Amino acid sequence: MDKDLENIKTTLDVVCGKWKAVVLYKLTSGTLRFGEIKKQIPLIKHQTLIKQLKELEEDGLINRKSYPEVPPKVEYSLTDYGRDLEYLLTHLVEWGNEHNRLSYRAEKELEET
Repeated sequence: MDKDLENIKTTLDVVCGKWKAVVLYKLTSGTLRFGEIKKQIPLIKHQTLIKQLKELEEDGLINRKSYPEVPPKVEYSLTDYGRDLEYLLTHLVEWGNEHNRLSYRAEKELEET
């Protein structure tokens, strides 16, 4: 396989699980607790969020810090390695915004014909 294709596939495998990029993007604003992440991504299922966080931690993109309290307190933040993705994530948001804008405009033009 071409090395560039292999690198793109690796990036997509690590960052583009169903919700991974969204979780990473939310963490660019700072440390969040599980419930805060869930509130900010209301469509994600509880178990899916747990799975995505675990995979991101295993890949070294996020830190998980738990505190010995009752009720348990767990915080998530980007690692330095995860912060390397901020540029990419910001551009994904911008590209998606532009795509949605263009798609909406194209739909409107079709409706008008």
